[in-house]
Amino acid sequence: MKYLIIGGVAGGATVAARLRRLDEKADVILFERGEYVSYANCGLPYYIGNTIKERGKLFVQTAEGFRARFRIDIRTRQEVTRIAPERKAVEVRNLITGETYTENYDKLVLSPGAEPLRPRIPGVDDERIFTLRNVPDTDRIKEYALKRGAKAAVVIGGGFIGLEMAENLRHLGLRTTIVEMADQVMTPIDFPMAAIVHQHLIQQGIHLILKDGVDHFERNEGQPLTVCLNSGKRVEADLVILSIGVRPETKLAQEAGLKLGDLGGIAVDDHLRTSDPDIYALGDAIEVNHLVTGGKAKIPLAGPANKQGRIVADNIALGDKSVYKGSIGTSIAQVFDLTVAATGANAKLLDREGIPYVASYTHSASHAGYYPGATMLALKLLFSSTDGRLLGAQIVGSEGVDKRIEMLAQTIQRGGTVADLTELEHAYAPPYSSAKDPVNMAGFVAENILSGKVRVAQWDEVASLPEETIRLDVRTRAEFKLGSIPGFQNIPLDELREHLQEIPKGRPIVVTCAVGLRGYLACRVLTQNGFDDVRNLSGGYKTWSVATAPVRDQPE
Repeated sequence: MKYLIIGGVAGGATVAARLRRLDEKADVILFERGEYVSYANCGLPYYIGNTIKERGKLFVQTAEGFRARFRIDIRTRQEVTRIAPERKAVEVRNLITGETYTENYDKLVLSPGAEPLRPRIPGVDDERIFTLRNVPDTDRIKEYALKRGAKAAVVIGGGFIGLEMAENLRHLGLRTTIVEMADQVMTPIDFPMAAIVHQHLIQQGIHLILKDGVDHFERNEGQPLTVCLNSGKRVEADLVILSIGVRPETKLAQEAGLKLGDLGGIAVDDHLRTSDPDIYALGDAIEVNHLVTGGKAKIPLAGPANKQGRIVADNIALGDKSVYKGSIGTSIAQVFDLTVAATGANAKLLDREGIPYVASYTHSASHAGYYPGATMLALKLLFSSTDGRLLGAQIVGSEGVDKRIEMLAQTIQRGGTVADLTELEHAYAPPYSSAKDPVNMAGFVAENILSGKVRVAQWDEVASLPEETIRLDVRTRAEFKLGSIPGFQNIPLDELREHLQEIPKGRPIVVTCAVGLRGYLACRVLTQNGFDDVRNLSGGYKTWSVATAPVRDQPE
């Protein structure tokens, strides 16, 4: 049997290696138009910033090593230019010699990935404007930054790669500006969680410009490039990174008559077969089932791509028995001293799909508070208002984010509820967690909301509360003096029972504290003393204050 694979990074390399393990006699050919195969795509920003110091560490396997170990025909710098499904053949161009030839197949695998978007903005062809996709891109960016004496950089786009690039350019000593069209960075998380990241970026010396986009680039001979924004702002840069998203590479598939999905990716079935049963596809170029919404999604992440590669190889070599169920889009990134993670659906996706949900915020210590070094974890849950099914989760913090997001991801993946979070058994010792882990605590809070023990108000409702609403802050007087929400009056929790007669009944009440716990206790006191319309501000003053804090966009 003869198997052809188009694309040699992540998914494609995984397919090739597993096919050989399953079938020692098969003829396996892998085409890669670039110079390298099987490299650590996700590690590229960290090599630019010298966190990864040795370039060779980026390569999981070289073409020579692949050939020697797996006896696979690796053809780098060779581009498949056309697929002819009716003849079960592909046309290939050797990018070094210019030669073209045809190769037949029994089964074909498409793993072309996704390409960075490069919009047609006036001046975008300047040599100082880069995108980051592969090792040569990385080499060009790093060489330009170091050898041309770059002092200032602008990153266009505040997604995961954009923030990783901003951090690593800052590590190189460059004054770095992020320009983002939306009102927040990192779209997988919702605004109040992203607001924590905004403040941290500013603290790290990043110049952050939100709700603004690039109108054009202005080139002045012998001078830095000027990035001219829609607002009229002008930012000078010695180099610019375009990181405004990716587009699945579907040209080959489309020209071959393969079906595309509504989102523009290659359509595949549960076995990862395209509309042609002898052609499979995987990775960033395909649409997959979103396990929360039930709809299709594009999820360009390395973890799913590698799992898909294993399934494709099994289905080719062993028959179509393995199924790829879909993904929930679990992601994580380091942003200077913070870790930001998300899994499942965020509020924007749930709103777009018309799926009803409840959101709750909690702030918990990363490990036992009495053990030195504990830091705060901000955690947001989104769950069904009817049955408590966990729909999504987001965490921002400095320590222990990774293991908590994985606990939540596993719960979502198996269709679990917030009640399941209260029962999760975790490894506990004071340096690692608390007897009630932050995930357990988030579950307790969500369960209280679901059972009706407490009703919640959200941070963005505060500004539009009806005039007759009684606003209570139950923190201590010292805490209240350090900062409070305008219009809230202070009655410390421990004194609340003595002041119940002073609070008018029959009017709505919203209670806040620092993070929500004391507010919950106050709500329980009030509701059991005849106050009917009482709500607790989810996440308390901490969530409100960070979500409403202004983003200072002045240079350092």
